[in-house]
Amino acid sequence: MTGGMNFELTDDQELIRKSVAELAAKFDDQYWMHKDQTHEFPKEFYDAIAGGGWLGMTIPEEYGGHGLGITEGTLLLEEVARSGGAMNAASTIHLSIFGMQPVIVHGSQELKARTLPRIVNGDLHVCFGVTEPGAGLDTSRITTFATRSRDGAGDHYVVNGRKVWISKALESEKILLLTRTTPHDQVTKKTDGMTLFLTDLDRAHVDIRPIPKMGRNAVSSNELFIDDLRVPVQDRVGEEGKGFTYLLDGLNPERMLIAAEALGIGRVALDRAVKYANERVVFNRPIGMNQGIQFPLADSLARLDAAELVLRKATWLYDRGLPCGREANMAKYLCADAGFDAADRAMQTHGGMGYSEEYAISRFFREARLMKIAPISQEMILNFLGSHVLGLPRSY
Repeated sequence: MTGGMNFELTDDQELIRKSVAELAAKFDDQYWMHKDQTHEFPKEFYDAIAGGGWLGMTIPEEYGGHGLGITEGTLLLEEVARSGGAMNAASTIHLSIFGMQPVIVHGSQELKARTLPRIVNGDLHVCFGVTEPGAGLDTSRITTFATRSRDGAGDHYVVNGRKVWISKALESEKILLLTRTTPHDQVTKKTDGMTLFLTDLDRAHVDIRPIPKMGRNAVSSNELFIDDLRVPVQDRVGEEGKGFTYLLDGLNPERMLIAAEALGIGRVALDRAVKYANERVVFNRPIGMNQGIQFPLADSLARLDAAELVLRKATWLYDRGLPCGREANMAKYLCADAGFDAADRAMQTHGGMGYSEEYAISRFFREARLMKIAPISQEMILNFLGSHVLGLPRSY
């Protein structure tokens, strides 16, 4: 029998995993602890990844990228997270790896030509502006509004509104910004009338305020107050009013990338727990000999391996142009759950030292917990599976 699913990595994919792991290993726990505690963007790491050509992995070759698939993208981000950099590392490059997919698919040739090569070489930082305080996960309720204007300044839009939880806004030159261009009460379908832009994050018209948060502090999360931001019509992605549908091109890949990052954190947390359990001696025996320590770690191994298989199936389907919504959502759900459980058990294995900042375990714990919330909560994934896969009545 031929033509079935085969998740065995190719030689090139194994080389990607090995090469990224070697590069990321140059940035140790002390580096990441310093960046996290000082809230300092890890520029050295970002520059090393960009210098290695990794940012262009999934961008088409005509714009300087490698044109590879989501499978390769997930391998990269899993290894970055597994290196010990966790989410502080992954968040520096996450959007560059696959977040530009709506632009790649729907943007004009001119827009792609002036932005994508700069993303590939690391020169251009972009943040993702969708979430709003009054809308949350109900993207159809956003109120940031873009009004079209034709005057002596040319054909442009004027944007006013507010965004929240915008990662990397402090470092970014541009923003992939979702707005309304038609009011809620004038559209037939609630997701109509939204328009997507890739435009300059003009500090004269955008007030950026960092949000104090529990972890992943090397990469800022921010609230944006947008006041009369002028956006040239050339910065619009695709047609006016179809921005929400364009975002859908990136949703399943985003689920898979987040799943890979959660998997990487779970793997490194488990590795550290096993090492400590072998070395730590209490009552004249290594604590790893005790089933109360050993069994939870073995269980986490099984759960991480199982979650990885669902992720591999999801990326295999996507890269072949096959439907993968079910698998992409399951991968995010299972990897986030297994990754956090592994981090939690690693902390328990380390006891009081796990709670201290001397080891990286507390950082893994904080960052793994984020994966059960962002970019979509576990509960919303269950909503998707319940209504779209099982055929149960929609609950919202």
